[in-house]
Amino acid sequence: MRIVLGADHRGYVLKDAIAEHLKTSGHDVIDVGTNGSAPVDYPDVALDVARPIRSGEAERGIVLCGSGVGAAIASNKIPGIRAGLCHDTYSAHQGVEHDDMNVICMGSRVIGDDLAREIVDAFVGASFMDEERYRRRLAKIRALEQDSAAVDR
Repeated sequence: MRIVLGADHRGYVLKDAIAEHLKTSGHDVIDVGTNGSAPVDYPDVALDVARPIRSGEAERGIVLCGSGVGAAIASNKIPGIRAGLCHDTYSAHQGVEHDDMNVICMGSRVIGDDLAREIVDAFVGASFMDEERYRRRLAKIRALEQDSAAVDR
């Protein structure tokens, strides 16, 4: 699987550990940075991760920041991105199976390397369960992306 990884200045060390794990596991990794402690805004990283997914260059993405919360909020503003904050393996695989989640967000200040690797394995090992109820819900999510005015009705 081709996976795009990005992190802000709080998540780059964990990003590097995850990238190495994914490569060792046989995945292709697109690393969009950052690679140092100079401050980087997580919305910029979310967009850098989203672009290869939206273009079809990558199948899934991982965005890391201090808590993972800001990364998830920013990622979910981008049409076609279905991001979940995942600090456990159940959410990581269930989000793909039921919600066709294509990005996970994690907080480097919340979890360590070992748990992050387990979460990533659950995420990349999962497949969307192509059942009517999940397709119906996904269609409703896509409709919300297209018609944000529906929220005000």
